[in-house]
Amino acid sequence: MSIEAVKTLGSTIIAEVGKAVVGQEDSVEKLVIALFSGGHVLLEGPPGTAKTLMAQSFARALNLDFGRIQFTPDLMPGDILGANLFNFQTSSFTLTKGPIFCELLLADEINRTPPKTQAALLQAMQEREITIDGDTYGLSPRFTVVATQNPIEQQGVYPLPEAQLDRFLFKLAIGYPDAAEEKRIVAAHGGLFTKIDATSFGVEAVTDAEGIAAAIETVSKVTLVDEIVGYIVDIVRATRESPDLESGASPRAASLLARAACARAALHGRDYTIPDDVKLLAPSVLRHRMILSPSAEIDGRQMDAIVDNLVEKVEAPR
Repeated sequence: MSIEAVKTLGSTIIAEVGKAVVGQEDSVEKLVIALFSGGHVLLEGPPGTAKTLMAQSFARALNLDFGRIQFTPDLMPGDILGANLFNFQTSSFTLTKGPIFCELLLADEINRTPPKTQAALLQAMQEREITIDGDTYGLSPRFTVVATQNPIEQQGVYPLPEAQLDRFLFKLAIGYPDAAEEKRIVAAHGGLFTKIDATSFGVEAVTDAEGIAAAIETVSKVTLVDEIVGYIVDIVRATRESPDLESGASPRAASLLARAACARAALHGRDYTIPDDVKLLAPSVLRHRMILSPSAEIDGRQMDAIVDNLVEKVEAPR
């Protein structure tokens, strides 16, 4: 697949999801970037802002095998992975696969379940395989988690462990639409008296597994020069030296940011990365990987403002 074909495919996917989801083009573009760079996405926002509909529409546009888990306080790891159940007819154990055996998994309201259950996703997100009773099972090479969570200030939620957060390429803040967008949403959704999902809005598959694999292959060949690598490393290392942060970003963050920059370059029709690819993606890659220092918390400093300030201070290559 050519770079131009990747750009066209990305635009087509964004437009197709846009049939159902109003005013979230930037978030949908980052979903495409995550897919093409092998990353996972965490969507955070208040209820009713189309996070679930966005994931459903995205899976339908890609023609991927879609799975959904509604995370609840009583959910157990076996409810996600599956379990070996005894078959009395054959007198043997048979694997009953859980919903994680899919290509795109919607982990809905992931922070409503305790960390013990959240940890069931760790191996799958990092290695794209899972272990049940000592046996390892491979998942699809395109296995992608799109998780949604309510803001941590709301009731009945558990903070995600740092190891879980670090496995997400992006954390995207999904806010309320503006007045014009909200009117479009009400006009489109208010007259529907059937189930509201991607099919209700005519979202159709625009690619398949072969098309996605070809796009990923093309993205992997995008040029990442030493100057851009150095720029990424400088940004990530700056997070570890900031007095406003108790814990900075990991080397994994730098590697994922580099991959995402290559995917963004391809989506914009380039076979090479530029500093803007890094600069525009860095806040979404870094905001969930760091911990505020006690003094910054007391002062009421916001993580996004600190990240933006750090990125601005690091000199970009010319």
